[in-house]
Amino acid sequence: MGQVILIITAFMEAAFSIYCLVVKSNHEELRSWIRIAAFAAFVLFTLVSVILWSFRWYLLALLLSIWTVLGACTLVRNRPERKEFSEKRTLIRAVTAILLVSIAVTPALIFPQYTPPKVTGKHEVATVNYTYTDPHRIETFSQTGENRTVNVEFWYPKDGGGAYPLIVFSHGAFGIKTSNTSTFIELASNGYVVCSIDHPYHSLFTIDAKGNPTMVDQSFLQEVINLNKGKYDEATGFKLQQQWMSLRIADINFVLDTILTKTKDADSGAVYRMIDPGKIGLMGHSLGGESSAQLARERSDIDAVVNLDSDLHGEYLEYVDGRYMMNDQVYPVPLLNILTDTTERLINAIPDADRVVAVRHVVATAPHAYEVHFAGTDHMSVTDLPLVSPFFVSLIDASVPKAGGQEVAPLATIEQMNDLVLKFFNTYLKGEGSFVIAGTN
Repeated sequence: MGQVILIITAFMEAAFSIYCLVVKSNHEELRSWIRIAAFAAFVLFTLVSVILWSFRWYLLALLLSIWTVLGACTLVRNRPERKEFSEKRTLIRAVTAILLVSIAVTPALIFPQYTPPKVTGKHEVATVNYTYTDPHRIETFSQTGENRTVNVEFWYPKDGGGAYPLIVFSHGAFGIKTSNTSTFIELASNGYVVCSIDHPYHSLFTIDAKGNPTMVDQSFLQEVINLNKGKYDEATGFKLQQQWMSLRIADINFVLDTILTKTKDADSGAVYRMIDPGKIGLMGHSLGGESSAQLARERSDIDAVVNLDSDLHGEYLEYVDGRYMMNDQVYPVPLLNILTDTTERLINAIPDADRVVAVRHVVATAPHAYEVHFAGTDHMSVTDLPLVSPFFVSLIDASVPKAGGQEVAPLATIEQMNDLVLKFFNTYLKGEGSFVIAGTN
């Protein structure tokens, strides 16, 4: 829609300028009527939901409002044109108008309107945010000596009326807690409480309950980019992966323990009273996925895990003499691995003689582990970002190994993933039916 508005603006300004040049007149009254008509059209399209009102349209609404006021003043004064016609001034005004509209629609270009994934559940979904402070950990990314804080957001059935399984989500490297909002809404609408974690300094940005922002740590950001570009040897890469996972696992552990403690407190928020503490699932993307999978080996209260597009680096216990030592213990809980072309390509590029790939090792040996490959997709395809902002996907692609780009429509990919995730958790957290993979390759 932003592109359409920009094209229409350029066409109209060009046509109006040509008309003014031909008749050698500024046509201030006509210009004013065009501005007022543009604002009226914007309001009309918003009312009929052609334009979906949101932050992306604030600047354009402001610009059109200002132009409308100026145009109305010109019409009310009804004065003869005082400025002599100037070809140069006419062209400058046209270019300026196009430039101002370009700036005003920039949010709509970066975050275009999109069709949201379908929601199949009967529950209306509500959200709530909290900030938890860990009394047992000092923040290592800063020099303040303060305890580490972790920000979380819950998606849950607004109508309540039951005890629902808990799903805890961990985002990827420099991701954010809302990276898979469509999945959270789909799960919550079907009777789940979903808690998504912002990992401070690993998250691109996060804002605590007091409104204080925390941006991604630049050293961590550069380490991830370097690793993805193959700038580290295997030993260094293994050490970094373990270091990052250690922080993530500590965060997820802390959040889980906090939630479970609050479920026993009658004075806690309403969302905690909806949670069935005996049914817990974990889910994560990339670094968050492998950390979630590893935590399920360390806690006895995890019932199922979904890993989105990551090898399971927690399965590599040591790196000795150029080889990895694998965990030979059977994976303890049902595990669903959803892989895109990005990770599939990286896995297939590793010769079998060099090492066993952890995600394949688990799928082959665990009693309830599954692997699904979404062909024609990239690493960010299993998040909402390709829908929310294709522009940011193109920026992230510069730091993530490419697999040829996303060929399948992002909406179709997300809806297929959400369907699989819901069926998987329904099977292993609610005991509804059996999990069968169909329609994937």
